[in-house]
Amino acid sequence: MPSVPAVAEYAAFAASMADAVRPLSLGWFRRRLAVDDKADESPVTIADREVETALREKIAARYPSHGIWGEEFGKRGVDAEFVWSVDPIDGTRSFITGHPLWGTLLALLQNGQPIVGLIDIPATGERWVGVNDAASGVHEARFGGELCRTSPVTVLADATVYATSPDIFDAAEYAQFERLTKAVSRRRFGGDCYAYGLLASGHIELVMEAGLQTYDYLAVAPVVEAAGGVITDWEGKPLTLTSQGRVLAAANAELHAAALACIRAD
Repeated sequence: MPSVPAVAEYAAFAASMADAVRPLSLGWFRRRLAVDDKADESPVTIADREVETALREKIAARYPSHGIWGEEFGKRGVDAEFVWSVDPIDGTRSFITGHPLWGTLLALLQNGQPIVGLIDIPATGERWVGVNDAASGVHEARFGGELCRTSPVTVLADATVYATSPDIFDAAEYAQFERLTKAVSRRRFGGDCYAYGLLASGHIELVMEAGLQTYDYLAVAPVVEAAGGVITDWEGKPLTLTSQGRVLAAANAELHAAALACIRAD
């Protein structure tokens, strides 16, 4: 198991990588770019590829025994004890349309469990870093260097729920999302990974999404949990490398239980 200094070192390294690639992504932001569609019909640009390449090079140079699972260039050494999850630009649709709330996501997993997560928003200069490591006893989430905590709201009727877009849900999933939105105070769309940062800082209470990939949710999980929140799949199961991409995040256990009961109601 990593020691407390080692976990702090990993978190600091993640932050240093985010610092290093911010100029790369910002250099391409709001420029005319060629946009390619991947096999899953999601868009990708030179910015995604350049940022991930730089991150992979830095990880390999610093921790050559660590594995990497990246969005653009796939898996390398993912059977290692420590594996980095890399999403160079989470919210490429936002990126290519000039919307500023896209981010870079980094996570470090130990034996399949995320222990460090980072959400970096280059266009606004905001960053959340979460360490949620039971082995070392370190649990903290920071926004801009300061500790952050989730909202104390425990009642659905007082809560705000976010989703990136209604388009991420199929018909059955959207019906579940609609049940939740009818039970809460308000719903909002947009933000991609930014919504999880808002949840960690106590500004909103719920995020419900579907169709996510591992690199979309692994980095946000330590941030949400270390800030006092709960994040699982729609069945209430922990998020893992093999989760199906349906994510429900809540400000606290009571609100999470209420949201689960709502979306699973017949």
